[in-house]
Amino acid sequence: MPTKTTKKPQRWVIKLGTGILSDSKGQLDLLQFQNLVRQVSTLVKRGHEIILVSSGAVGAGMGILKMKMRPTRMRELRACAAIGQPQLMHIYEEHFNRHKLHVAQMLLTYLDLDSRSLYANAQKTLGYLLALKNCVPIINENDVVSHQELKFGDNDQLSAHVAVMVEADRLIILSNINGLAEHSDGTGKVLPLVETIDAKIEALAGVTLSQTSVGGMISKIKAAKLTTSRGITMQIANGRTPNVLLKICQGQQIGTIFQA
Repeated sequence: MPTKTTKKPQRWVIKLGTGILSDSKGQLDLLQFQNLVRQVSTLVKRGHEIILVSSGAVGAGMGILKMKMRPTRMRELRACAAIGQPQLMHIYEEHFNRHKLHVAQMLLTYLDLDSRSLYANAQKTLGYLLALKNCVPIINENDVVSHQELKFGDNDQLSAHVAVMVEADRLIILSNINGLAEHSDGTGKVLPLVETIDAKIEALAGVTLSQTSVGGMISKIKAAKLTTSRGITMQIANGRTPNVLLKICQGQQIGTIFQA
């Protein structure tokens, strides 16, 4: 089922998962960064407002520290994030600069969004950055200072909250899956459209087996429930589909759309 071509400039929040930013060895996939940045840059130059919520800091740190398994202890996770975040932003800056665009880093915690004043500060800053028209805000959870019991848990949730904060037209979650499958084990055809998130849809959620990421379909459906309740359509697509963002903009049916 094709969707309408996006001709009028829109505001999109795009979540990039660790699984599509890393290669099979857990190292950051520079070619993938190049492809995604090229697509985002094209959208920005067409007048769309794009905010990225990017995973990858912990994965980058794991690569630098030569860790094969995602740490479970908070001090190790924080260390990986602290080491990996600068490298992550450097890669984004390098690639976006080639397209004459700037990047802006914003690290958020649950407490930032739970505080009315801090929430307003983040909201106003994002609004100003988007108004510049030549800047792409890149958001990640501040894992270095986040309390374990107050963490978003993964960037699916953070991206949903950011989409609500900026009143986005759409939240696009790019992952290494094609969308919501018709069976709970992830097999079968991908459901192109979900109009209502009911118990049947929730039962299709599986679990993640990735060693570098923490989000799974349960988290994505939870994100969809939040965004659609606020009038924001959410879409899950495979981030390794060639020109996936440009195809979505053209109205091609890709992945699963959770209709607001």
